[in-house]
Amino acid sequence: MDEEYDVIVLGTGLKECILSGLLSVDGLKVLHMDRNDYYGGASSSLNLKQLWKHFRGNDEPPEKLGSSREYNVDMIPKFMMANGKLVRVLIHTDVTKYLHFKAVDGSFVYNKGKIYKVPASDVEALKSSLMGLFEKRRARKFFLYIQDYEDNDPKSHEGLDLNKITARELITKYGLEDDTIGIIGHAIALQIDDSYLDQPAMDFVKRMKLYAESLARFQGNSPYIYPLYGLGELPQAFARLSAVHGGTYMLNKPECKVEFDNNGKAFGVTSEGETAKCKKVVCDPSYLPDKVQKVGKVARAICIMSHPIPDTNDSHSVQVILPQKQLGRKSDMYLFCCSYAHNVAAKGKYIAFVSTEAETDKPDVELKPGIDLLGPVDEIFYDTYDRFVPTNKHEVDSCFISTSYDATTHFESTVDDVIQIYSKITGKVLDLSVDLSAASADAEE
Repeated sequence: MDEEYDVIVLGTGLKECILSGLLSVDGLKVLHMDRNDYYGGASSSLNLKQLWKHFRGNDEPPEKLGSSREYNVDMIPKFMMANGKLVRVLIHTDVTKYLHFKAVDGSFVYNKGKIYKVPASDVEALKSSLMGLFEKRRARKFFLYIQDYEDNDPKSHEGLDLNKITARELITKYGLEDDTIGIIGHAIALQIDDSYLDQPAMDFVKRMKLYAESLARFQGNSPYIYPLYGLGELPQAFARLSAVHGGTYMLNKPECKVEFDNNGKAFGVTSEGETAKCKKVVCDPSYLPDKVQKVGKVARAICIMSHPIPDTNDSHSVQVILPQKQLGRKSDMYLFCCSYAHNVAAKGKYIAFVSTEAETDKPDVELKPGIDLLGPVDEIFYDTYDRFVPTNKHEVDSCFISTSYDATTHFESTVDDVIQIYSKITGKVLDLSVDLSAASADAEE
């Protein structure tokens, strides 16, 4: 291989595939390789036999679960915010034509041992059984402020400069209770901890607006959408996109060893005795283990059930967020459920995930508050995986390494990582001002 590539991408995980697509569309010459013989890396999608082989060491699932082929179990399941950044990236790259989305039925939050619909507007705040009468009124006023807030309309700012005051100061102005703040911050603004309270309020308000606008988008009961057949469709859609723009894909390439010159700069990748030359390398942490450090780990349970999660209005697809303070934890817990309605399981079957940032070495004990909400499960698998972040300087070694996937069941943090890497590689800001109507989703029948 004498030709030189602008970028070689290693691993076909979701982040790598999105980057490969974005860079190909930009006109860069991309070679994309994976040591596995399947797409998706850590974020792959497994059928029932693969799931059994992965967790139980044999590929003989019980017959009562139905046909293996009808299962598409995402290893890193995450919903997409209908107006969120991932959907904008999908439209920007025109990859939407390869995907079919369906709206997600429900968005719920855990409070004092029970599951409630997330109240996302002034009307819902008044109806919600989450709050007492006076708190409802305070919450309603707060939601109205958020709904009416427009950057370019000073009247709507009510004399507040959201770039100067913190989220905590804004919330204090409305006198909201701690439980309400937990719900707003973690289930609507999707913050993963409470550090946002001491940051400028602008980002927090924009996140709340994104939730409300996404919710309004498909007139459903949640702001989320999810592809039919699950996320396994995404890496393949981006692979097709990359190929259309002249990118080359190679699966089943053993080793994939990054080659460095005397100055420590990457200049190519060797597999099976051949070296492909390149200017830059993009990869997930598993390809350059000496350039990343472990920062935590994710604990999760994967469950197969024959019913929806109780108290979620029989939702076929749902996210439930358990705010950390409700559990006396340092991090939130997430429930993700999807069913045959999204073609990810056999008829009558539901796949539920419970995930969190691990704070102990006992996932079964740690995940119990989430698992207890599921009702009876047919099968359950426990799993933990380490989270890595890059420690290298890309200016020195020309390597761009993604961070491992976190425990969240929505895509916002994942896409931020992709957008930052894109900007580091190209020196450009990704333009995400797109016509959102280009991505449509079916409501539930």
